[in-house]
Amino acid sequence: MQECATEFISFVTAEASDKCHKENRKTVNGDGICWAFSTLGFDNYAEAIVRYLYKYREAERLKANQNKGNSTPDNHEEESNYRSGGQHGRQTELPIPLEFRAMERGDNSQARPS
Repeated sequence: MQECATEFISFVTAEASDKCHKENRKTVNGDGICWAFSTLGFDNYAEAIVRYLYKYREAERLKANQNKGNSTPDNHEEESNYRSGGQHGRQTELPIPLEFRAMERGDNSQARPS
């Protein structure tokens, strides 16, 4: 199973890497991987990954904006308080966890037997 997964990842990554090389880029990013999935005929995977990538980037953007707002000299203290849920009368909001739920397409709504 691991060999198949490794081969699949190499197959998709090689396609994305070729595109980056043609565009004179050195780094394969999420967009390149999504493009490779579509190009190789894995459109269902590409659609799900594009949605996840968008949500991930949005979460990172919100996190960066929160960090900009908290750029005070005692920022390290606030980071440790953030992890523990807040101390010293400070209330901190915990981030909404990023969830990824892939749904199967088709009319069959029942789970497949194991």
